[in-house]
Amino acid sequence: MKYLTILSLAFLIACTSGTNEADSETKPERTNVKLTTTKGEIVLQLYNETPLHRDNFIKIVEDGVLDSLLFHRVIETFMIQGGDINSKTAQPGDTLGNGDLPYEVPAEITPKLFHKKGVLAAARGGHPDRVSSSTQFYIVQGKVFNDSLLNSAETRINGWLAEYYIKHDSAYSQDLDSLMVAIDAEDWPTVSRINNRFYELAKDYESFEQYEIPAEHREVYKTLGGTPHLDQNYTVFGEVVAGLTVVDSIAAVSTDGLNRPIEDVRILSASVVEL
Repeated sequence: MKYLTILSLAFLIACTSGTNEADSETKPERTNVKLTTTKGEIVLQLYNETPLHRDNFIKIVEDGVLDSLLFHRVIETFMIQGGDINSKTAQPGDTLGNGDLPYEVPAEITPKLFHKKGVLAAARGGHPDRVSSSTQFYIVQGKVFNDSLLNSAETRINGWLAEYYIKHDSAYSQDLDSLMVAIDAEDWPTVSRINNRFYELAKDYESFEQYEIPAEHREVYKTLGGTPHLDQNYTVFGEVVAGLTVVDSIAAVSTDGLNRPIEDVRILSASVVEL
């Protein structure tokens, strides 16, 4: 990792903490969770700005749901993903990524929370309301971006936002109803067909406020790094406060064609801790 200038480092500290002494006296302390993995320990701090995801993560940690699960999807310079409940007993070659508890968490997508390196975010499927998996999560490794790449990421963000907003446009309510019926019936060919229709319609859809990556987020992406194209489309609900080198080491492992590590990387235990 490139060394940051003192000014850049000070800027990062300011934008990631988001508090001053007066704020710290009034804001509740954040909860910390330790993941003990086969590659080392990662300590996560959960955001109070996303209380539904915070409380759900605390619950599955305290219930032991994450213990012995794998990081089943790993893509270097992107992210490491875990939390598939079927991964606990998965055999080599098993396809993973569909295991969850039987509920989802409502989206808590806010403009100030973004995909800088080390953030904790919720995996999700293709539900129109962007609801999150009950157990699956990812930790961003990402990479450093320049302004040109950030402009391209901004285009991708707005493409996804166009699909989200057009699905909730009353002019397309019948299409949305058909999509929801197909999802409930697990009729995936029909889901794919309707989603493709929304995708094509969204190319020319402009009835929403275009998103611009804020200058302060751009500065972080150009120094610390991250995965900006996911912003405003997935719920970010925490960040790594210790163990970023462990995240890097997991991201560097060899994987198969489905991005599953060849040699299992396991969460041995997860627990709520005090720093």
